[in-house]
Amino acid sequence: MALCLLISCGRSDKTSGGKSKLKKGKVEMVTLPFDVNALGNYTYVGSDTLPNPKCSEPLTAWRAIVDGNGTGTPIGDFKMHFDFCGDSLSNYGNTYAYLVASDGDTLFISCEGRVLEGRLDDHPVFVTSYWKDPFAILGGTGKYEEATGTAMTDDYNSSEDPNSHHHWTGTITMMKAKR
Repeated sequence: MALCLLISCGRSDKTSGGKSKLKKGKVEMVTLPFDVNALGNYTYVGSDTLPNPKCSEPLTAWRAIVDGNGTGTPIGDFKMHFDFCGDSLSNYGNTYAYLVASDGDTLFISCEGRVLEGRLDDHPVFVTSYWKDPFAILGGTGKYEEATGTAMTDDYNSSEDPNSHHHWTGTITMMKAKR
């Protein structure tokens, strides 16, 4: 009987579904470097005529959806999804974006800026356009539930492939379970 009571009162930070469920009394916030690389596939580029239009003034000239994969610190391997709108001057925003880590925890981010034609001196010669813009970390699920932070994009499109290339650096403040 005592053994059953001991087992049933044991500490656990897992829900019945196996997902991490961090309890407020058992976590601390830590600030870590955020440094990730990803390769995106343009799954849609065109007018905002999809079943669920989302673009609003002044960003109504085009909409793009990018899905891809990446890896980095502290998220590890992840899948990414970006859905954003733009104007005729290549400004972009109204971004709905998230990264899903291999454990299923999701990190929400938001960015806006401008895609510039050409390349910078430190870019490879095949870069056709680039963007270096700030983005915000907006929380998420699991270990990213109360995450905050900022980072900069260093992204480009290439003449060698149809993908978008991403390198993001900054910091993230996120929950760390006390053990």
